[in-house]
Amino acid sequence: MSVLFSPLQLRSVTFRNRVAVSPMCMYASPEGMPGSWHLVHLGSRAIGGAGMVMTEACAISREGRISPMDLGIWSDDHVQALRPIAQFIREAGAVPGIQIAHAGRKAATAVPWLGHKPIYDQPLGWMPLGASPVPYAAGYPPPIEMGATDLKKVVDDFAASARRAAAAGFQVLECHMAHGYLLHSFMSPIANQRRDGYGGSLENRARLPLEVAAAVREAWPRELPLFVRISCTDWVNGGWDLPQSIQLARWMQEIGIDLIDCSSGAVTADVPVPAAPGFHAPFANAIRQQAGIATAAVGLITEAVQAEQIVGTGLADLVFVGRGFLDDPYWALHAARKLRANGDWPVQYARAVGAGRRT
Repeated sequence: MSVLFSPLQLRSVTFRNRVAVSPMCMYASPEGMPGSWHLVHLGSRAIGGAGMVMTEACAISREGRISPMDLGIWSDDHVQALRPIAQFIREAGAVPGIQIAHAGRKAATAVPWLGHKPIYDQPLGWMPLGASPVPYAAGYPPPIEMGATDLKKVVDDFAASARRAAAAGFQVLECHMAHGYLLHSFMSPIANQRRDGYGGSLENRARLPLEVAAAVREAWPRELPLFVRISCTDWVNGGWDLPQSIQLARWMQEIGIDLIDCSSGAVTADVPVPAAPGFHAPFANAIRQQAGIATAAVGLITEAVQAEQIVGTGLADLVFVGRGFLDDPYWALHAARKLRANGDWPVQYARAVGAGRRT
């Protein structure tokens, strides 16, 4: 019997299987607003059998966007636009999830197909905020070091975005604390050179992420699960690493976080990452075992057997699939067929898969 296609229960939410669509930026949101693209893009993956479909990173504020075309959730207008998308995902049998984020010192860049270069000094740009005035890479500006007012605003904006996500009908919320964005940049000694209560020791560098997690847990409905995505290592000597991630996960569990989504890297440019199929699964396993919290693995998980092995052997409780779902919206249903597991094809498509709805 396939573990990948067995249900997962977190708080009041039941996932029909352990396959989740990873948050992947589409850069298709003028003024942060979703449109028909998002309804079709996300909705098709729900029809395609995923247990959870998560939006791309939604900026908690205008200044928290990666680019001017990022999806956002900083106003009630965004709630109205996101609500039908969450509803469709749920009607298709998947759990609607949403990731909320602040880009920090990696904000104010062009969309990837226009070079992904900093645009802070252009008409559509703005000056990024960060833990310390340390630029992300050559050509990036030193971000404005955040003061007490900025820090409070970020915590408040995350909490307000959580309330909006609940109002829009999402059932899972994930706080993005990875990939060099704002909260990761506070955790990593590479980007955080502060000498106040938010810099130096692990406890200090984790202070803002933990304050955000606590505020979001308070704002997010108690019966709904809350995830946190982290970079488990910077892949840099002297940077953020797995032992610190394990301790952070313990603190997060005490706050009421339900799952740690395990990724890595991206706090600084041009660092070699030993990417290989499923290369974050050992991190997920270590955190799961040593912190006693549910985990998800992400990163080059493209094959059904590979995903089954990760959850079937207990390395993680859930897998996030990104590229596979970009290539094939029905990745989950095709994976179920390969694993001889049950997968519910829509009745409208049954003629393509033989008699009945099961793969």
